[in-house]
Amino acid sequence: MINRTLIKDLQSSSDGPVTVSGWVETVRDQKKVQFVVLRDETGAVQLVNPRATDETGAVTATDVSDTISALSQGSFLTARGELKHDERVKLGGVEIKLASLEVASLAIPETPIADDSGIDKRMDWRFLDLRVPKNALVFKIQTTFLHALRTYWVEHDFIEITTPKLMASASESKAELFRVEYFEGSAFLAQSPQFFKQMAQPAGFGKIFEVGPAFRADPSFTSRHATEFTSIDTEFSWIESHEDVMKLHEELMVAGFQAVKDKHGADIEALFGFELTVPTVPFPRIPLAEAKRIVAERGYEVPRADDDMDPEGERQIAAYVKEEFGHDFVFLTDYASSIRPFYHMRNADDAGLTNSYDLIYNGVEISTGAQREHRIEILEQNARDKGLDPEELSGYLDFFRYGVPAHGGFGMGLARVLMLMLGLANLRETTYLFRGPTRLEP
Repeated sequence: MINRTLIKDLQSSSDGPVTVSGWVETVRDQKKVQFVVLRDETGAVQLVNPRATDETGAVTATDVSDTISALSQGSFLTARGELKHDERVKLGGVEIKLASLEVASLAIPETPIADDSGIDKRMDWRFLDLRVPKNALVFKIQTTFLHALRTYWVEHDFIEITTPKLMASASESKAELFRVEYFEGSAFLAQSPQFFKQMAQPAGFGKIFEVGPAFRADPSFTSRHATEFTSIDTEFSWIESHEDVMKLHEELMVAGFQAVKDKHGADIEALFGFELTVPTVPFPRIPLAEAKRIVAERGYEVPRADDDMDPEGERQIAAYVKEEFGHDFVFLTDYASSIRPFYHMRNADDAGLTNSYDLIYNGVEISTGAQREHRIEILEQNARDKGLDPEELSGYLDFFRYGVPAHGGFGMGLARVLMLMLGLANLRETTYLFRGPTRLEP
């Protein structure tokens, strides 16, 4: 491995010999001096090469100057030279006077995307798009956010599981399944780890989490849908109600946001132009019926007849919460059993409602959570009420025949959280390689 110094560490390094590696961002090939801005995964630095002259003062060619003259934007190289601190240098207050250059590979001079390229074109050339510091920062933030969540889970004795993504039958809705060939038969790509994370409760794991892919055969072309996405899931036992799930959920979000602000707050301000807010706890909680009444009083009638909240309703209730509570998050609770899965526990006082919630962040739903129904006879009846055949669910229902504690959990889309955290308009920006109804490449 090349013994290189990361560019972010140059400011704290002493003047003297140094080696850096990265890709060429710009070249200024002037008559008497050459400048190269070199960028690596941590920052950018200016390389300087005063052109050599003969005894008459005429410029003469050298290997370094010839190499620089042949460089194209995006070429990868290793540079060796003398590090010098100079506050007059705008780019980090340091520069490197070149001694040698070693080109790893030259780039084609004509770059296929530009700063004003549309998002589809950028996605075609995603590996180039991700060289842009603002775009790369998204995935540094993602790393920090997930690490903070994992740290919270591990410190609270949760077990990490990895569930299968090939399934024999639907996990939730047959309407959104991808069917794939599987030897002599068929299998389905998992829509969520729901059934498997519940299986960990009668197994005695108690508290589990998973971060993994999920697949939805949903032909949506909105800015917040994808056919493959990263799902953040957790499930845990011995809860009293969905309030316990909400408490865990908000604590996880605070841990994640605080870690991001601590590590990347300055970069977010510099590249995205705002100061990240760490939410306070508890998050506001509003029953869905009350939320719809509030939205109606603001002049918007939710048109859905299925007791759900539509996107405009989510935006309106989020605006209300921001005005009244100064908060970016709100739990909408007490969803009707008619629109919730059969495994959501019904409210003890009103069977028409469930012990469930949606978490709305900056006007967009990012998660659904609930207390699960753990009593087998009620589960079977709930399934029948939904028009489902308990025989077809026998593999899942077996989890509940040999003893299981009261439990609950949630699933949350990672890309949506990051999109809303950074004020971006499309989750393609926060997905490493997006998959949608018309995109399978790169």
